[in-house]
Amino acid sequence: MEQPCLPGKEISPVGVFDSGVGGLSVLKAIWDELPDESIIYLADQVHVPYGQRPLEEVRRFSEDITLFLLDKGVKLVVVACNTASAAALHWLRGRFPGMSFVGMEPAIKPAAEGTQTRVVGVLATPATFQGELYTSVVERFAGGVRILQHTCPGLVNQIENGALESKQTRQILEDAIQPMLLEGIDTIVLGCTHYPFVIPLIQNIAGPKVRVINPAPAIARQVRRVLEGRHCLAAPSPLHSGQAWTHFYTTGSPGAFQALVPHLLSLAPPLTVNFVEL
Repeated sequence: MEQPCLPGKEISPVGVFDSGVGGLSVLKAIWDELPDESIIYLADQVHVPYGQRPLEEVRRFSEDITLFLLDKGVKLVVVACNTASAAALHWLRGRFPGMSFVGMEPAIKPAAEGTQTRVVGVLATPATFQGELYTSVVERFAGGVRILQHTCPGLVNQIENGALESKQTRQILEDAIQPMLLEGIDTIVLGCTHYPFVIPLIQNIAGPKVRVINPAPAIARQVRRVLEGRHCLAAPSPLHSGQAWTHFYTTGSPGAFQALVPHLLSLAPPLTVNFVEL
């Protein structure tokens, strides 16, 4: 059972992890929602992408990463990866009682509530579509709504390589979206944290009448709710106001990650990225 923060623990960092750079879309939303929170971000790039891997393997990666983050003293873990959430979120909560976890849930509910045509497109990885979490969300919230799915093969790697506007990236998205448009979608749900970084391209292909749902802001609001519920929120104070920091780690190439992060998050270099072997 989750416990309230120990005295002084409210200034401990929040841990955020993903298979790669996708979780940076969630990190950015947390920065916007909770500017006083310090964050440790870990990208498991040596194993990216998770979407094609067996769920048991993703669960093992998620456990190793969580142990690393706990060793760093985090007060909450954000599983900023749809595949890892589908594979491991429930299991992690059982494996690490007392620690708070916030995971990704496909935004089927707001899509179903807002669609006028009753046809919704979902872009996600194979592992997300195969997970019980996705099936449960569709069963609970998508009654009477037709759901069209596409796995966008190769898109995660394109984003990991910084190819946000390349011809190949456009082709992957056109192959996914254009058949959905012919079927009458008016909403696209992004079921992978990498995909918000290509929202401009998705919107260009889909047109202005199609709503694109980025789940990251809702995840950041959930982080706030959990921290407030545990009295763990790093509220501004004379002791630590303006002192929030973010530390980046990767299991892959620090240099490649260091070059890509400022581009994705509109940060001014230099940026320090640390290598970690799990």
